[in-house]
Amino acid sequence: MERAKLIDLTRRFTDAFNRNDLDAVMAFFSDDGVYDEFNGKRNHGKAAIRAAFEPQFSAAFGKMEFIEDDLFVDAESGNAMISWRCTLSVNGKPTSWRGLDLLRFVGECIVSKRTYAKARAPFFEDRWTDARE
Repeated sequence: MERAKLIDLTRRFTDAFNRNDLDAVMAFFSDDGVYDEFNGKRNHGKAAIRAAFEPQFSAAFGKMEFIEDDLFVDAESGNAMISWRCTLSVNGKPTSWRGLDLLRFVGECIVSKRTYAKARAPFFEDRWTDARE
């Protein structure tokens, strides 16, 4: 796969999350795709992956947005790593947490999405505070 194509796929996948479009997110996954959540739970197949994502798309946390920090791709292997800050609302208060996804594409389909965070539960930061400052 070309490097530019892999970058485009990764960003379009992230954009589908930011538009709160679960159907568009699911269109990226292969039928036998795997989604490993940050808490270690593994979801195999589109039905299980959709069920894992549904709470996130229910607006229970207000508008969620994944703001890209870094994006690294290995076009030859079809792998991408995107680190991000997820902004959302907890108890009506804006907050965010940082994490990353390791994505493996075969063709234009995601066969594996592994999400990582530094803690057992997401570490929430003040939405307007950047840890790099």
